[in-house]
Parts: sequence; C-alpha cells; structure tokens
Amino acid sequence: MPIDPYILLLLGTVGLAALFPARGTASDVASGASTAAIAFLFFLYGARLSTREALDGVKHWRLHVTVLACTFVVFPLLGLAARGLVPVILSDRLYQGLLFLTLVPSTIQSSIAFTSMARGNVPAAICAGSFSSLVGIVLTPLLAAAVLGGSAGGFSADSVVKIVLQLLVPFVAGQALRRWIGSFVARHKKVLGLVDRGSILLVVYTAFSEGMVQGIWHQVSPVRLGGLLAVEAVLLAVMLALTWYGAKALRFNREDRIAIQFAGSKKSLASGLPMASVLFGAHASLAVLPLMLFHQMQLMVCAVIAKRRSRDAEETITVSAPPAASRTAVGTGTRSG
Repeated sequence: MPIDPYILLLLGTVGLAALFPARGTASDVASGASTAAIAFLFFLYGARLSTREALDGVKHWRLHVTVLACTFVVFPLLGLAARGLVPVILSDRLYQGLLFLTLVPSTIQSSIAFTSMARGNVPAAICAGSFSSLVGIVLTPLLAAAVLGGSAGGFSADSVVKIVLQLLVPFVAGQALRRWIGSFVARHKKVLGLVDRGSILLVVYTAFSEGMVQGIWHQVSPVRLGGLLAVEAVLLAVMLALTWYGAKALRFNREDRIAIQFAGSKKSLASGLPMASVLFGAHASLAVLPLMLFHQMQLMVCAVIAKRRSRDAEETITVSAPPAASRTAVGTGTRSG
C-alpha cells in the first residue's frame, strides 16, 4: 500500500500554508505567480500531447467512449446522488468539493503505469487519459456551471471565460507550437515534470493560504473528515466495480477491461487543482480537499489491484503454455516410434 511521495509534499505545503499563510502583498504575489504557473502548466500539456497519437487512438473509439462516459457521466451522477448525505455526513462545502471531484478528468501517468503493471492495453490507456484531459478542459467547467452554479463560492459564468483564457488558450498555444518545441519538451521531460509538480504545489499553497486567512478550516471537524473518507471509499469501490464488470458486459477483452478500469475510475489531481483554483477562488482549499484525499486513496487501492491482475496474467500464461519438458518428451517419443 504505497504512499505517493508527492502527496507528502502536498501535505507539507498545506502545513506551510497553515503556519505561514500569504497575506497582503505576499498574497497578491502568490496569486499572480499561481495564475502564471497554471497557464504554463497547461501550455506544457498542449506541447506534450501528440496530435498524431491522439488521432490514431480514435480507432478504438468504443473504449474511449466508455472511459469518457465513466468519467463525465457516471461519476457526476454518483456525485449528485451523494447530495442526500448533506448535512448528516457531509457539510455543504465538503459536498461541493466532492461533487467537483466527480467532474474532473481522468489521470494519465498513473493510469498508464497501473495498466502496464497489470499487463493491460497500454496504448489505449495513453489515448484514453489524453482524451479525458483534453475534453475535461472544456467539459469540466461547463459541468461545474450546470451542477454547482453560483453556490461554489467564487464560481460564476465569468469563471468559464476565465478558465478558457487561463487553461484552454495556453493548451492550444502549446499544440500550435509543438512542431517547434515538441522535441525540446521530450528531451527535458524530467526537468519539466518537476516544473509541473512545482506549479501544482504553488497552487495548493495559494489556495490553502486564502483558506486560512478566510478562516475556512474552522468549518471542518474530524468527524466530517471521517465521513468524507468513508464516502470516497464507497465511491471508488463502486467505480472500480462498474468499470470492470461493465466492460465485461460490453464484451471488451481482458487487456481493454484493465485499461478501462484504471482510466475510468480515477481522477486527476494535476488537472483538478488548477481548475479548482480558477473556479472556486478563495474557497478552493475546501474544494480540493476531497480530490487530494481521493487521489491518494485511488493510488493505494489501484496499486494492489494492478499487482493482483499481473499475477493473474502470469498464471494464465503459465497454464496455457505446456511445460518444456513435456514437449521434449513428446518429441522424443515420436522419433523413437
């Protein structure tokens, strides 16, 4: 049950914001830097995504439609159903964060890693995660406008325009410049990966600093956090079951079912945090808390599932292939006969 080191960095950033929140001029500087970091982050996303690979992946359209339906239809419906848990288990703010969690795109890196570990369809996982992230840039704010409306703190119709300017425009710019900078991005993948994660840490610090200044954390009790964890555990279990058995009912093969399960049951912290910062403003700290918890939970659970699937695959290969000694014996018997 691994703990992602990056989660520890995120928690450390939250602690730093709690002890030393940005105030006054420092808050304005942090906010401006966070805005620039988010734009640069999505510019890099655009520069990395190969248009040719994306077009090739469209050939497996049934799988991609299934993943998109899980991410942007089934997940939000379950989120809306959780409204009945307010106020007994979840507070209104935590529920809004939970509902936002169900609207964000799927992951890319971890979906690929777990699909590969489980011996699934890795190219399909790459395309499914990329499509989900691309669609989510447009669809997530639209869904948030439909289901959250003006109740999400700073969210308004202007936020849709803001997210287009801050996220979609840089992404398109990255795609347009990919012809000239794509090779540079590929060569410096590790360094730019650190820039990615550093940008997200800055977004987290800014969001939680604003939350501390606003006194939002006084609204969250340990009982509420425990209730949130329980609800998210049920949500993850339901999605893992639906993606696995639903894909079987749709007659996908084993490799495709693995890709669908890992791409269709997870949510992206890298995409969700910047979007929450844009959409929720000063209320982003509570909005991203459910996403941060769900992200770590999905990593731990999916790691166990991926290891089990890999052992199943090895056992299948071993059983289907006859032992070498038996083949030799049979051959020898043929020659002597």
